[in-house]
Amino acid sequence: MNFEEMKARIATGQGFIAALDQSGGSTPKALNAYGVEDSEWNGEEEMFAKIHEMRCRIVDSPSFSNGKVLGAILFEKTMEGCGKDGSPIPALLARRNVVPFLKVDKGMEDEADGVQLMKPIPNLDALCARAKELGVFGTKMRSVIHEANRDGVAAIIAQQMDFGLQILSKGLMPILEPEVSLKSETRPQAEALVLANALDQLERVPEGQQVMWKLTIPSEPNLYKPLIDHPKVLRVVALSGGYSREQACRELAKNDGMIASFSRALLEVLEAKMDDAQFDQALGNAIDEITCASTGETAA
Repeated sequence: MNFEEMKARIATGQGFIAALDQSGGSTPKALNAYGVEDSEWNGEEEMFAKIHEMRCRIVDSPSFSNGKVLGAILFEKTMEGCGKDGSPIPALLARRNVVPFLKVDKGMEDEADGVQLMKPIPNLDALCARAKELGVFGTKMRSVIHEANRDGVAAIIAQQMDFGLQILSKGLMPILEPEVSLKSETRPQAEALVLANALDQLERVPEGQQVMWKLTIPSEPNLYKPLIDHPKVLRVVALSGGYSREQACRELAKNDGMIASFSRALLEVLEAKMDDAQFDQALGNAIDEITCASTGETAA
C-alpha cells in the first residue's frame, strides 16, 4: 500500500486499529497479563525481546490478517524489529493490508493544572524520517487529563496540535491522544473541554490536510460527533482506558462513527502458554467483537 491507499483504508475501512505500542512503563504489566513472569527476563533488552515475541505472534496470527484490523500502532523497537521472514514490521503489516503507525511520545511530565503534558520529543524529525523510510503511515502520542481544568486542558490540546503539525509537515498522519482518565471525578466536564479545544485547534490545520484523534470513549454518547464529521479529521478512534473488552465494546457501540484503537481490551485473553490454534482463536474472537462494536454490526 502507498500513502494514499493507506489513507483511504483508515478513512473508510470497516474495522479498528490495534494498539501494540506498550512502552517501558507498561511493558511489565502487559507481559504479566500474557503469562510471562518478571523472573523470565533480566534487564530492559530482555524485557523488550519478550514483548516483541508477543507482538510478532499477534501479527503473524492468521486472524490478524482477516481484513478487520485496519491498522496497528507500534512501539519504536517493534518498528525496527523484523518479522519471521526478515521483513521490517511496517512492511509486513502493509503487505497484509494493515496500516502501520508509530508511537512517538517519550512519556509524560508530572501532573500540573490537572493534566500530564508530554515530555519534549527532541528527535521527532529524525524519528519521523526513519518511520517514513520504513513505510509507516502515521504516528501516535499520548497525554492525560485528570481534571476539568480549563488552562490544563487547553495546554494539553495545544501541545498535541503543536506536535501534530510538526508531524504533518514530515508527511505522516498524526494521531492526537489527549486521554481523559476514567477515574476523573470531573470526566464529563473534561470531555466537553476536550471537544471545544479540539475544534479550536483544528483551525490551525492547513486546508486540505487532516489529523486523527484518539479519545476516551465519552460519558455522553456521540459527544465527539462534531470531530468525527469535521473535514480536517481523517478518523476518530477510541482508547479502552482500563475498561475490560466487554465494557469497552459496550460503551463504544453507543458512538456512531467512532472506531476502536484498543490495547489491553484486545490482548486481555491472550496467554503465552496457548498453542497456536488456541491463540489464533482467542485473538480472532477478540477481533470480531471489537470490529462489531466499531462498525455497529451484530456479532455472529
